[in-house]
Amino acid sequence: MQDPNGFIDEKSESRLYVGNLDLRITEAALIKMFSPFGKIVAEDFLWHTRGPKRGEPRGFAFIQYSTKEEAKLAKEKMHGKLACGRPLVVRLASEKYLVETAEKLSKGVGDSHKTSLSGSSSGQMSRTAKIAAIKNKLKALEEDSSISKKQKLAESISTGESLDRPSGKR
Repeated sequence: MQDPNGFIDEKSESRLYVGNLDLRITEAALIKMFSPFGKIVAEDFLWHTRGPKRGEPRGFAFIQYSTKEEAKLAKEKMHGKLACGRPLVVRLASEKYLVETAEKLSKGVGDSHKTSLSGSSSGQMSRTAKIAAIKNKLKALEEDSSISKKQKLAESISTGESLDRPSGKR
């Protein structure tokens, strides 16, 4: 039996997130910039669908290549490249969520955690690194929970409430 997530993982490895796009960049210009690196099989240029900016570009897009090698090459060549005076942010689509999660996690942990998640040469997180990041997050949540329980216990002791008997008249 095949892993149901296998296809999604394979697809996301050849799908790029392209962010920090200047609003003057069109779909055609984006395809022209990224086509030298391989066969583009799909492109999602995102637009505002409602509100005062309806019909305007949202400033990011997704590009799907036929292979993950083409996507990696495009990422290496295009990340940080200036387009209309702005440096492009190019990541594998699967990395965007992971990097944002890592940045949120590292706020209380320090910069060493951030480099361990996004500092590999390929810019990808291995499955073990993903699992470790999730375990670290769960541990941090458990620690926060136990600290708040200990604080409540200390407050009840300092106010004279007894743990053995209900408060009130004796």
